[in-house]
Amino acid sequence: MLGIVAEGGASRTVYSAGVMDTLLKHGIVADYFLGVSAGIAFGASYCSMQPERNRLLIRDYFCTPEYFGTKHLLNPANRSYYNLDYVFGKVPNELLFFDFEALRNNPAKKLACVTDLETAEPVYMELDPDDRDFKVLRASCALPLLFPPIEINGRKYMDGGVAESIPFKKALADGCDKLIVILTRERGYVKLDEPTKKLLAAAYRKYPEFCRLLETRAERYNESLRELEELRQSGRVFVYSPQKNVLVSRTENDRRKIMRLYEYGVRHAEWSLESLKRYINK
Repeated sequence: MLGIVAEGGASRTVYSAGVMDTLLKHGIVADYFLGVSAGIAFGASYCSMQPERNRLLIRDYFCTPEYFGTKHLLNPANRSYYNLDYVFGKVPNELLFFDFEALRNNPAKKLACVTDLETAEPVYMELDPDDRDFKVLRASCALPLLFPPIEINGRKYMDGGVAESIPFKKALADGCDKLIVILTRERGYVKLDEPTKKLLAAAYRKYPEFCRLLETRAERYNESLRELEELRQSGRVFVYSPQKNVLVSRTENDRRKIMRLYEYGVRHAEWSLESLKRYINK
């Protein structure tokens, strides 16, 4: 079973969108897709088999003030850096058609990783073609401090990357014997502690288990990268990652930088296509 795991990274994840669009263009369709945060937000278009949709989304909507900015975070009806009803409602349902029926008809297993705010456990939710407001995507993308908790069926959830930034172990345990992992940081990257650790601890003090996750996030992320590199070197997984520091911040909105990063993902996927095919077919 061929699987794809897509890391988050907010604006940096446009690199992953370029990779995924290129895979679709060349007919590389996974049997299993597991995305985290922006990895599943862009990955949803891969799962609906729409290879041009992410490019149009990034070019025409992503870098606009309507899409994200501080004014939306300060809006008491929104309380998110991203304009939630616009991003997950108006854009896919009115402005840039998302093919919900194609999502329904895709037989692949399609999962989003979210973090349960109370238990601090990762939860893997199926993409639901009847969820026209993308509640699951909102939850997976709910960055601490930049999003409110997202409630689904009476439970509150936050960004899946807090509990499991790169859930390759989940994909392997679910039976993926071929696995493509798409990272948004360059090889050799080492995550440092968040400079906002104290602010995060104060903001989520009602949720001690979640705070412990936030405290250990850098350590756990770096350990995941070490384990993933061992699997890559042994030939068990195929890893896409930028070849250098892309110098795009998590909240970058410069259209030229963003489009350059998307095109870089496209070129990188094209360049490595034959290597990928050899990995899949060996």
